Amino acid sequence: MPVRYPIFGYAAPVALIAALAFSTTADAKKKKPINVGPPIEMSDGFRAGVQAAEAALQSGDIASAGTRIMSLTPATDFEAYAAAGLRFELAVARRDVQAQRIALTDMFKTAAVPRTDAPRLRYIAGYLSFVVGNYDDAIAQLDYARTLGYDEIDATMLRADIAMRRNRPKEARPFVQQALERQRASGKPIPAAWYDKAISLAYQANDWADVGALYRERLAHYPSAADWRSALTNYLSADGVDSQAKLDLYRLQAANGAMASERDYQAYAQLAEKSGYDAEAKAIIEAGRAAGKLTPTQTVTAQLLKTVTPKATKEIAGLPALAKKAAAASDGSPALSVADAYFSLGQFPQAAEHYRLALAKGGVNANHANARLGVALARSGDLAGGKGALAQASGDWSNVAGFWSIWIDQKARDVAGAPSAAPTAGR
Repeated sequence: MPVRYPIFGYAAPVALIAALAFSTTADAKKKKPINVGPPIEMSDGFRAGVQAAEAALQSGDIASAGTRIMSLTPATDFEAYAAAGLRFELAVARRDVQAQRIALTDMFKTAAVPRTDAPRLRYIAGYLSFVVGNYDDAIAQLDYARTLGYDEIDATMLRADIAMRRNRPKEARPFVQQALERQRASGKPIPAAWYDKAISLAYQANDWADVGALYRERLAHYPSAADWRSALTNYLSADGVDSQAKLDLYRLQAANGAMASERDYQAYAQLAEKSGYDAEAKAIIEAGRAAGKLTPTQTVTAQLLKTVTPKATKEIAGLPALAKKAAAASDGSPALSVADAYFSLGQFPQAAEHYRLALAKGGVNANHANARLGVALARSGDLAGGKGALAQASGDWSNVAGFWSIWIDQKARDVAGAPSAAPTAGR
């Protein structure tokens, strides 16, 4: 979807210039130069007609304003400019984009457009041409505006929108990236819609690293449960993500209260069971039923619950013996398995202890161990320690760690009672 640039503020500079001219005394007819354009030349009769039309516009009497504006007969260049400006105001009031664009063309035909307003007005002309589907003219107007010195971020985003309307995502993406970088550098908030556009283009380019980075940056500023669900469910569709990493993203979705559908609970439970965490699969099915998202008659999860329930009991009962063996093992693999089992049960202090043991003994995937150690520490209350451990993860696990790091930052702000962080120049 294109960014919706405001239209109704566009009449303001035109109205201001007109008001200055309309309130001028009869001495204004003496062709006294001004510093933003040619001399103001209006007859008393034309000025009276303009004032009447402006009054009708301001009172909301659009029909009367239209009649008065159409009856104006300009005799000078400035009068032609003023009449076109009023037609523009009338078109704005009527929400007639085509008429707005025509009125701007009429203004440009005069030599009375103030030099200070011309760059912005050319940008507006480009936007209006975009809205009516004249993309070649939109680009031409943007190019003209840039030669006049107008190169604001909204013009960059408009170029992206034009490329997207033309189904040219590869052409659009650099413009969106440039706009985001400029907005970050300015210190101003980046609208959620801009992130969504950038994410969509990164998704189409199959650039999953950028998809993840953009989602994490977006979540840092727009962290609602719905935003978390959208980010995680979309990222989970990436090809090649390790199943264990995917499982931790489902866990993060649950931690954020972002499980919103039967599909969410079912997919999470199935992956937990497939990974050997029967007690976790059982718990998530029961949570889905408690939330009203799953029912006892829902076939897939009903059968899954029947399968995992007896296994879950054995899984929990066997953990102490496995922990004892892990302590005596020559490498860290048994300790990592025990840590993962405690982690799946939500017993995070015990999980953290065994992840540290696994890392100390060695022979394990350190990215896996550090990522889950970070989560276990954070969920045990050690937010700073958790953030530090997550920073040690790389590869697929760095993306998981990045999402959990955003969660830790939000928890830290909640503890401090502070608002969400303002956008920064980095991500």
